Amino acid sequence: MQLNKNDTGEEAGRVDLPAWRGRAEKFETEVAKAVVGQSRVIRLLTIALFARGHVLLEGDVGVGKTTLLRAAARCVGGSYERIEGTIDLMPGDLVYHTYLAEDGRPRVDEGPVLRAGENLAIFFFNEINRARPQVHSLLLRLMAERTVTAFNREFRFPHLTVFADRNRVEREETFELPAAARDRFLMEIAIETPADAATRRGLAFDTRFHDTDRLIDSLAEGILPYDELNDIGRAIQTRVKTSEALERYVLDLWQAVRKPGEAGIEIPGVDTSRLVSAGASPRGLSYLVRAARVAAWLDGREIAVPEDVRAVFFETMAHRIFFEPVYEMRRETIARELIDRLFATVPVP
Repeated sequence: MQLNKNDTGEEAGRVDLPAWRGRAEKFETEVAKAVVGQSRVIRLLTIALFARGHVLLEGDVGVGKTTLLRAAARCVGGSYERIEGTIDLMPGDLVYHTYLAEDGRPRVDEGPVLRAGENLAIFFFNEINRARPQVHSLLLRLMAERTVTAFNREFRFPHLTVFADRNRVEREETFELPAAARDRFLMEIAIETPADAATRRGLAFDTRFHDTDRLIDSLAEGILPYDELNDIGRAIQTRVKTSEALERYVLDLWQAVRKPGEAGIEIPGVDTSRLVSAGASPRGLSYLVRAARVAAWLDGREIAVPEDVRAVFFETMAHRIFFEPVYEMRRETIARELIDRLFATVPVP
């Protein structure tokens, strides 16, 4: 089997990836103490962290989105900042804070994005869909370049990961995220109420889950040193290989999801030749491959296989597929069925 050989580099060769896999497992175990019944969601979040991508969580009210992201932030370590999305939030609120000091004079302090400087590891945007498009524009630059300009200078955040969440119930006083902003999230992950009866019973009656602050404080800090994740992420991408057969498979999936009608994909009640107005971007495809390599590494392999691609495909690609308006209102159902039929149609090497 012929492999695509990446440039290994001395730095990647010195990284002890098996030891880091142990840290990743400990991270997942620790986060699971705060968020039970969400093992797949936690695994996807772990993949995103090592793939060095941003994450958007979506779900109903009270399913644990905020708790999950707070738990992950504590276990990553580094500085953590948070802001609440509101309809009156302005871009400047992210970078500076104005107030009257005790002496009655106006003061300007650094806002949540700037406060920790280059040590900022996690920036959590709660209820992101409540913020105005102007705020989304600033966030877009922060995610894309990990920089922001303020006070006549540029600030850099080399270790930054953006976590955001939104609930899918409330629609009043909310703003849809623009396509460019959604494309910067490596993954959009749906979190559901656990189906297991024993897990539900624990959430309702186990007093550990009744005090979220205390629960988060009980977790181990800094399991994944934030200032080393960039190097580890590069090492994973270098060492985990892809075969030519897998690369053809990924490209075939990409072509089929862009033009499902031509690929022979059929969905009842849907004209698949007119379904997709814009397919997944090349950036999205590269994110898919990055995530698949991390999935392979977490499973102890140094070569990615089709199962790794399929395991992360929906969360990395579904939000990058744009439907014609007539189908957009049924997006959630159609997107899932499209990808299921995509897997059934495109031959696996």
